[in-house]
Amino acid sequence: MAHDPAQPEGDLTVTMLLADAAQVADGKLSVLGGGIAVIAPQPQPLALAFVVSVPMSSAGRPLSWVCELLDPERMPVMAGDVPVLVNGEVTAAPPQGWPESQPVNVPVVISFNGLPLTPGATYTWRLAIDGSSDEAWQLPFSVADQMPTA
Repeated sequence: MAHDPAQPEGDLTVTMLLADAAQVADGKLSVLGGGIAVIAPQPQPLALAFVVSVPMSSAGRPLSWVCELLDPERMPVMAGDVPVLVNGEVTAAPPQGWPESQPVNVPVVISFNGLPLTPGATYTWRLAIDGSSDEAWQLPFSVADQMPTA
C-alpha cells in the first residue's frame, strides 16, 4: 500500500491499495481482502482502490485522473492493441459546515475480472491527476509463479 503526502497537485495526497474486491458507497471505501502485494497467476477478480485527499482550497473543482498498468520494463501493459488504463474524474464535495482545515477524501474503485499478466512478473499501477504524477502515486505488485499449495 502506498501512502505518502505527494504534492504535485498542491496538497493532494493519495492512498492506493490492491484488493480482492472494493466498492464506494455513501462516500466511503469498503474493501475485502485489501493490501495485496502478490496475486495468483490465474485470471481473477481484482480491485484497485485509491483515496484522493483534496484540500478545501481545491474542493468543488473537477480533477481528471488516469491510472495505467505498467509492465516490468515500465511500459504500458497491452490488452490486444489497447493499453490497460482507466480514467475518470473526481470532485471533492464537502458537506455544509466542513472545517476549512480538513481535507475532503474522495474514494475511487476500479474493478477487473482478469488482467493480461505474466506469472513471475512485477507490475505497477501508476496514477496521474490533472496530468501530474508522483512516485508515491504508484502501486507495485507481483504475480506468483504458481498457485500456492495448502
